[in-house]
Amino acid sequence: MGESEKVPGLFGVNVFHDAAMRDHLPKQVYEKLRETIDAGKELEPKIADSVAHGMKKWAIEHGATHYTHWFQPLTGVTAEKHDSFITEPGRDGKVLMEFSGKELVRGESDASSFPSGGLRATFEARGYTAWDCTSPAFLREDALGVTLCIPTAFCSYRGEALDKKTPLLRSMEAIDKQALRILRLFGNTTSKRVIPSVGAEQEYFIIDRDKYLDREDLIYTGRTLFGAMPPKRQELGDHYYGTIQERVGSYMNDLDTELWKMGVPAKTEHNEAAPGQYELAPIYEQCNVATDHNQVMMEAMKRLAVHHNLACLLHEKPFAGVNGSGKHNNWSLNTDDGINMLNPGDTPHENVQFLLVLACIMRAIDRHADLLRVSAANVGNDHRLGALEAPPAIISIFVGDQLEDVIDQLCANGQAIRSKRGDKLQTGVTTLPDLDKDATDRNRTSPFAFTGNKFEFRMVGSSDSIASPNIILNTIVAESFREAADELEGKEDFVLSVHDMIKRLLREHRRIIFNGDGYSAAWVEEAKKRGLPNRKSMVDAIPAMGTDQAVRLFESFGVYTKAELESRIEVDFEAYAKAINIEARTMEEMASRRYIPAVIRYVSRLAESLKLVSETCPEADVSVQRDQLTRCSALLAEAGRALRELTRLDEEGCERSNAEERARFFHQKVIPAMNALRSPIDQLELLVDRKDWPVVSYGEMLFEL
Repeated sequence: MGESEKVPGLFGVNVFHDAAMRDHLPKQVYEKLRETIDAGKELEPKIADSVAHGMKKWAIEHGATHYTHWFQPLTGVTAEKHDSFITEPGRDGKVLMEFSGKELVRGESDASSFPSGGLRATFEARGYTAWDCTSPAFLREDALGVTLCIPTAFCSYRGEALDKKTPLLRSMEAIDKQALRILRLFGNTTSKRVIPSVGAEQEYFIIDRDKYLDREDLIYTGRTLFGAMPPKRQELGDHYYGTIQERVGSYMNDLDTELWKMGVPAKTEHNEAAPGQYELAPIYEQCNVATDHNQVMMEAMKRLAVHHNLACLLHEKPFAGVNGSGKHNNWSLNTDDGINMLNPGDTPHENVQFLLVLACIMRAIDRHADLLRVSAANVGNDHRLGALEAPPAIISIFVGDQLEDVIDQLCANGQAIRSKRGDKLQTGVTTLPDLDKDATDRNRTSPFAFTGNKFEFRMVGSSDSIASPNIILNTIVAESFREAADELEGKEDFVLSVHDMIKRLLREHRRIIFNGDGYSAAWVEEAKKRGLPNRKSMVDAIPAMGTDQAVRLFESFGVYTKAELESRIEVDFEAYAKAINIEARTMEEMASRRYIPAVIRYVSRLAESLKLVSETCPEADVSVQRDQLTRCSALLAEAGRALRELTRLDEEGCERSNAEERARFFHQKVIPAMNALRSPIDQLELLVDRKDWPVVSYGEMLFEL
């Protein structure tokens, strides 16, 4: 059997999917469980024992010895506690392998040990994990053996959401209900559910693991805090879409196999723009499942890299001076019977339902641009956004020439009578076929771009969960749909009313449309004139979650309570301050224990050599040696002063008791001090003898794999 023939049998072999449920559950139990998954009906507790028994039997057949409630706390990574299937030994010393419905449906974890932003005090330890049956259980094979992973939500003893999954599921219910109201307005009585679909393109770096272990900054922070640029970077564009190196290809092959077995539909892989950078993109899935699968993907990437003596770097900016990594979140709305609400059709000017959906989304993005911005805010992403490699921190929408022309017609004339159509792309080579050309180009500088039948939110950071941006997207669009449905339901002249609404919304929110160069300085000025917010840093973006408007929005749909919003603000400020503090301490340690001693040894030898030459050969020209000694000594002194100042400011920042004050101090004071320390040391790297430099260089990490 060829390798390609193995894939269909391999895919999902470690997933408790529909076929596995049919085989291992009684028919009535299977049907009840499917009703919960497909129709959103409440799960009947009495069937939980039967499901647990079938799931356990299936897992044990595949070699599983343990199970875990796999959840996503506010740490940004996943969490798990493993329990074996064995029961208490009997009098004969033997054990049974058991798994009850109670163990499947509910678990318990120490809620005070995870970030809660004040929702849990240190002495309030009880937290619960609750089975999310809409995301299939899966088996993970690693050094621990085979473990049954059960996707779960995580909440406190009082019911507050302590995770990312719970509000995501709430937001999916919100947009389902409101999107169905829009469909019903247009006479659709067959669709029963509207499900956000997501495909998350994952960018990452791969370097040799031995070189990774030589860098404390990579180990502790995920990015290089020091490093001079090599002579070659990505100027030639020769890495992008280039031939994949065999060592990386072997890793990718194992990664594909692992992901396919766990049901992750990994599809596209290629070299990205920067040297050492790659991308892996999956097929679209239900929003909740896509979010879980992206976490599975990131975990597998890091774990399997070690098997190849490689290191996978998911930080947004592991190397200064070359492109960083993002995660493009492709979002659309699909019904249970196959209708994509974002499909404009061949003549979008005539597709009234699509135009209403588009107008509602424009209103949502324009009204809540600050929330969409904060959904992509993390410490690493501050290094990417607006750096001519990723979208700016200004939220705008790209719709392309075709839709912009339709919008302009409606805004100017009150009606649209045409849609631009794509023509033939003629290559000028007789042996090549003429190709059908799309009606519009794409725009990689736009943060929120329409790409045919979906929106691509391009701001998300590579290390981040896609839960937050999709919670925001689902909720703000649900609000806009609700307002539209409230106004249109019951109108005697629906056709006239919906056309009037579309025109009004397009005119009111036209400012959010921008099809030009988002990297240009001119756009920053233009966006300011339009009144669009520009939150350049994470600390500037975070407060948007606590505004009165945000509280009303989220509470109206039950996605977040005010207390849950406040907790996330606290968690985010705390996470920012801690991350920068760790980076500062790492810089202090590397500078004081690695770089400065190495430079001292080098300049001491240089001074001795200069003295020896001057004494033994007074007529020799030692201007080069003297100049080298002077430059290195001056930079060494500058580094010493910068190190002392960074240490002082770092300590001062840690004394701030308030999380927001601490985060703002680190952003405004400590980061500039970190840059001041990096500058002389990076310059010294280009002066000091290579064999004396204490760490591997950018060139070695990026080009010597």
